[in-house]
Amino acid sequence: MSNKVNKNAVRAGAISAGTLLMLLMSSPAFALTRDDGDDPGPGLSTINTLGLYVAAPIVLFLVITGLTMVLAKHSDNTRTHDTHYPRTAR
Repeated sequence: MSNKVNKNAVRAGAISAGTLLMLLMSSPAFALTRDDGDDPGPGLSTINTLGLYVAAPIVLFLVITGLTMVLAKHSDNTRTHDTHYPRTAR
């Protein structure tokens, strides 16, 4: 093997070892022991979870989209209008 291949192998090994060490250090080994001031509340039900993480973002997206479309339609800025069709005189 050439010196370049050995250098690349050592570099790959060092990166792999460093990554493994970081993963082991950040593992949740002590997650079962409570810290001072740790007071978790009651869990969310399935309906609450779906409403909070699925329905609420979709509704928020639709509200922002609707407001943008309505406000752009009433704007005098020509860049916000549909430029595909010629604009008629007012």
